[in-house]
Amino acid sequence: MKEYLEPAQFIDSTHAAVVEFSRKNSSGNSERERAVSLYYAVRDEIRYNPFLDFSDREVFRASTVLAADQGFCVGKASLLAACARAAGIAARVGFADVKNHLTSPRLAETMGSDLFVYHGYTDLYLDGKWVKATPAFNLDLCTRFRVKPLEFDGRQDSIFHPFDQDNRRHMEYLRDRGTYADVPVEAIQQAFREAYPKFYRLGRDAAQETFAPQ
Repeated sequence: MKEYLEPAQFIDSTHAAVVEFSRKNSSGNSERERAVSLYYAVRDEIRYNPFLDFSDREVFRASTVLAADQGFCVGKASLLAACARAAGIAARVGFADVKNHLTSPRLAETMGSDLFVYHGYTDLYLDGKWVKATPAFNLDLCTRFRVKPLEFDGRQDSIFHPFDQDNRRHMEYLRDRGTYADVPVEAIQQAFREAYPKFYRLGRDAAQETFAPQ
C-alpha cells in the first residue's frame, strides 16, 4: 500500500493547497466517512470542464486542478486521490473507455466522437477493499443535463449510470484500462492524439469553448 499513500508527480498529495483542501473537507470519525466527505467536496466544488488543453500536462495534476477550480474526469480523479492520500487513505486512479450517449452536440463535434478513452475515476481502499469513486460531474452540471448525480457511500462502487433521469441511455463502459499509482499522462496524451486529433490540435484554443447544454 505504500505507493498508494505517498505523493506522486501528478497526484501531488503533499502540495500545501491540496493538504489544506483535504483537511478542510475530510470530516468524520472513520476513513470511510472522511473519504465520502472528500468525494463530495471534489465532485461539487471543482467544476467539470472537458474543454481543456490536453497537450498541457498540468491539466492532469491535482494541485493545478484545485487552483483552477475546474477539471475533467482525469484531473478530478487525480485530485480526489491526492486529497485521500493527504488524509492517510490509500488511493489510486483507474481508467476505462466509455461511450457517452448524451454527449452535448458541441463537445461531440469538437471531439469528433462520443467515445471517451481513458475516462478517469478514483479507487479508494476502504474497510479492507478497493472501492471506485467517480467525482467527475458536479451536481449543478447533472441538474442542467438531467443526468443522475453519482452518490458515494464508501461501500459500493460509484460509477456512471447507464440511463439518465428521463431513462435515456447515458453511459456505456467498453474497456477497462487498469489502475495506477499515478496518472499515466504520456499514455493518455498519446491515446487522445489518436482518438481526437482535431481536439488535441486545438491546444490552448480548446479553453475558449464553454461546456453548457445545447
